[in-house]
Amino acid sequence: MKTSWTDRITLFAMIIIAAYGINEVLGYLILGSLEASVTMLIIETAFVLIAVAAWRGRLPWLNIVIAGFSFVLGNTTNYAETTHYNWGFWVQMGVAAVSAICGTVLMLRKKEKHKAVPARELILCALICACALAVWGGWTMKDKKATGIARHTMWAVPTELDSVPCENAGTLEELIYETKAYGTDSRTLNKRALVYLPYGYDESEKYNILYLMHGTGDDENYWLSTHETNKTMLDNMIARGDIEPLIIVTPTFYVEDDLKDTGLDPLTYSFREELRNDLMPAVESKYSTWAETTDAEGFAASRDHRAFAGLSRGAVTTYHSAFCGSLDWFSWFGTFSGSRTDREYFQQTIQSEEFRELPIHYLYVSSGVFDFALPRQLQDTDGLLSIEPRLTTGVNTDFDVFPMRYHSIGNWHLALYNFLQRIF
Repeated sequence: MKTSWTDRITLFAMIIIAAYGINEVLGYLILGSLEASVTMLIIETAFVLIAVAAWRGRLPWLNIVIAGFSFVLGNTTNYAETTHYNWGFWVQMGVAAVSAICGTVLMLRKKEKHKAVPARELILCALICACALAVWGGWTMKDKKATGIARHTMWAVPTELDSVPCENAGTLEELIYETKAYGTDSRTLNKRALVYLPYGYDESEKYNILYLMHGTGDDENYWLSTHETNKTMLDNMIARGDIEPLIIVTPTFYVEDDLKDTGLDPLTYSFREELRNDLMPAVESKYSTWAETTDAEGFAASRDHRAFAGLSRGAVTTYHSAFCGSLDWFSWFGTFSGSRTDREYFQQTIQSEEFRELPIHYLYVSSGVFDFALPRQLQDTDGLLSIEPRLTTGVNTDFDVFPMRYHSIGNWHLALYNFLQRIF
């Protein structure tokens, strides 16, 4: 039988889709993420089965399904400013869309008929998708009903923690402090942070303290006010005894409108000066922490009771301003969906004469399977562990990759839940 142009187009599309699918799976295997590799294998197997069905059955319009899902995955796993690791999804989207449109137009113009429906491929694809969705739904429901405990593979926070208001809830207070625009012209200005105080806060007691940073486009309200489920979870975890009462400070790396048009990266470094010179003295002179004095000596002596964490650009700020810039004042760190810090910078900073003898109590790294930050996080973390003898996986550092999560609050909600149970 003579091969039609529709058959040639769908065959070409099938080959390209399969080739880039293999590339996506192998890419994450090389980076060392089993969770992402398995997820991509399931998705790409479904894509190939649909593409084979489109070719064998002369059903080019089926490829529009691949184009649609590739468009979504291309948007979640790539970010124009920093990450293009999963550009294969864009190729698959383009090839699938073109083959669907051109193939369908050719069939109509030449009055070609469909072949026998490729039931085997379509049924197998449906079974794979159904099983994947069943696992997703089943594990999510199981985790929602689980007793609160940190887990490396998490699908959801227990409902009893983040959906049921706590009778003994902590309070949020506004703190206004004076600082400078360290990243630009050093002008003096006032900034705002929120401070979480646990239920029953007692000035005669000493509390561990966590500085928790938001990401690009958000502000100091993000963690505990904008997303109140985080505060509800925190209240319940303290009330149940899952974690010890602690103080949490949510500042912002933004300094009015500085650098918004030229790039915010300098703020991830300059926040170190604001943190050390202004924010920490303002917070820890007002609230009861382990710092006996709010000078360099007092903060250094109490570093074992102080943590810094952040999401996205806040995670980058965690590395640049706290982990690499203030290791003498902090010893617990969390970086959720962000890194952008290479091995050379780690060597220059945390292995400097000033910091190289200081213990690192814990570094927590997390991301989602579909998070565009994941590839760079895997690369940077591997680089860090290759040169840093103070960090041992499973002992004082972990890298959690959450199933079915992308660069969003659902991802960071899980990260905060796990992180809180692993510090102090």
